[in-house]
Amino acid sequence: MFPFDSNSPASNGADWREDEAAFPFDRVINRRGTLSVKWDDVHRVFGCEDVWPMWIADMDFPAPKEVQEALQIRIEHGVFGYTVIPDSLKEAVCQWLKRRHDFAIDPSWLVFAHGVVPAVAAAIEAFSKPGDRVIVFSPVYRPLFDLVRRHDRTLIFSPLRLTENNYAIDWDDLEGKLPGARLLILCHPHNPGGKSWTKEELERIGELCLKHGVFILSDEIHADLTFPPAKHTPFASLHPELAAQSATFRAPTKTFNLAGLQAAEVIIPDESRRRAFRRVQQRHGFFTLNTFAIIGAEAAYRHGGPWLDALLDYLRQNIDMTAAYLADKLPQLRPVRPQATYLVWIDCRGLGLSEAELKKRLLEKGKLAVEFGSQFGQEGVGFIRLNIACPRPTLEEGLRRLAMALH
Repeated sequence: MFPFDSNSPASNGADWREDEAAFPFDRVINRRGTLSVKWDDVHRVFGCEDVWPMWIADMDFPAPKEVQEALQIRIEHGVFGYTVIPDSLKEAVCQWLKRRHDFAIDPSWLVFAHGVVPAVAAAIEAFSKPGDRVIVFSPVYRPLFDLVRRHDRTLIFSPLRLTENNYAIDWDDLEGKLPGARLLILCHPHNPGGKSWTKEELERIGELCLKHGVFILSDEIHADLTFPPAKHTPFASLHPELAAQSATFRAPTKTFNLAGLQAAEVIIPDESRRRAFRRVQQRHGFFTLNTFAIIGAEAAYRHGGPWLDALLDYLRQNIDMTAAYLADKLPQLRPVRPQATYLVWIDCRGLGLSEAELKKRLLEKGKLAVEFGSQFGQEGVGFIRLNIACPRPTLEEGLRRLAMALH
């Protein structure tokens, strides 16, 4: 990593961590005019300019102060030539995984990418061929199944069952579809439901996939955003045999609100699989991360723990506030309380509206932009996904608009 100035606050974060202003989650920051997809691209996506954006999954919070300072030091150097990925970044990732998830990995297992979605795309290309069957649970984050189709693989949905608390796997359906499949894509934690899959559920998935020779792609981008007492169990940490039968996709971008830096890491324990993945990257011209992705990712992993702990507390309060508001103002709606992520998946079927009617009310009457359920597959129809990772005044305004639209 580019060295810190020894006199910089970034080299001694304890000073500013003691100050409550170090975590200004309540401060509203104007993001309009900053090329923000969330705030500046709503007209293209929703067809209107003046909507309140609570849709795409990024946060309205500034990144950890130490990340900002590390980037500033690098900017002040002034020369931005070609980069190499340093061993210190790999060490930072390994230490973070051990510290936060009790997951010990070999640094040689790591491969870096511009993002989790490009990395999953490369894995589909590396570990399957056109026509191969790929299983995806649904509802789920749309790119995970769009990528399957775009690579001319055969997409197989295994619908999840919505229980009183969250989603559950239909084991009979899954086992019936695994024979002959090449890949299973696991969203862990689950987006949009916020489900943190238990160790027992993961072990059963692994057992079935081993039985049928199915390789697992585990998207764990929201892993760090798990609320205690729920605990994230990395899929590859379960057993060496399951580690060899899987690739894990992670990033600091969701955790620390660094999506614009475009950095992700892929954990591929099996050496032959790792070589195949790298060959696909090289075929598409990928060789390294950009300067600021390297600097920002390492600073976040080395120094972002206290910031993340404070963030999780704040997000939990936002989730509580959202649940209480809906219970009071919109009791027909049924929110699924997330065990992880900052996304609240809301069952709106009690309103008796079609998705077209729901969209019309929210966009035209409430002036509110959310993700609509059909984006996540057929099983998502009748739901909306609300991003609550914003200052409380922003959330209050979004909830007010939601109530105005649906009363």
